[in-house]
Amino acid sequence: MALVQFPGAAGALPLPPEEDDDAGKMSFLEHLDELRKRIVNACIGIGVGIAAGFWFIPRIFDFVLAPTRAVLPPGVKMIYTQPGEAFGLYITISLIAGFVIASPYVMYQVWMFIAPGLYSNEKKFAIPFVLLTSIGFLAGAAFNHYVAFPFMMAFFASFNGVDLAFMPRLQDTFGLYLKMLIGMGVIFQMPTVVFFLAKMRLVTARFLWKNFRYAVLIMFVLAAIVTPSADPWNQTIFAAPMIGLYLISIAIAWIVNPRNRSTQTAD
Repeated sequence: MALVQFPGAAGALPLPPEEDDDAGKMSFLEHLDELRKRIVNACIGIGVGIAAGFWFIPRIFDFVLAPTRAVLPPGVKMIYTQPGEAFGLYITISLIAGFVIASPYVMYQVWMFIAPGLYSNEKKFAIPFVLLTSIGFLAGAAFNHYVAFPFMMAFFASFNGVDLAFMPRLQDTFGLYLKMLIGMGVIFQMPTVVFFLAKMRLVTARFLWKNFRYAVLIMFVLAAIVTPSADPWNQTIFAAPMIGLYLISIAIAWIVNPRNRSTQTAD
């Protein structure tokens, strides 16, 4: 505690303790140790998820291939051309299922690593961060499995006929499924990203609405890149959820950042 001395005074008055600027800060080695701890915890969680996924692998395997089997012509089966292809796919699906199962725990570890660098009022976003990112990824995966991927496979199967036989290869089909799954999982994080940006006053509903037409153009460009076919129908299947999520994000920014409502209404 510091003391202040006044001229002619017999004593000194105590001053309130100064805040330590280094309080709560971590050294470089402490950051590395924290990073190691979080990576180990995340790997343990993923390992448990992989074990659970491998235990239920027959059901998961049938679930993943169900959209493709639904559009196959009668009597046609999927094929694999390499001896270890089917077994390798079992392992790959187990790894992916393990990560999906452990994703909430992994996202929690990510948050716990970045939380020390945040202010105390920002740390309360831990639960919304884990919850919203997990829900967003699962919603994107569900949209891909029940809507986007079945439409895509139905389009490819429409070329089956007298001269052409649709016999999809196992590894190629799953590769396309995985690519679309990751793409949709990332796309469905848009409301979560806007939620936190609006909380930090970095984006407003007015800004998003003002740039809506540019956003739609970017969405169709991204859909053209991600979609394996060049037809407008399949591109629309990818772009439509992005446009819907963008509109939802505008509503989220409007709700989260109420201080700008009067300004936006006046404009």
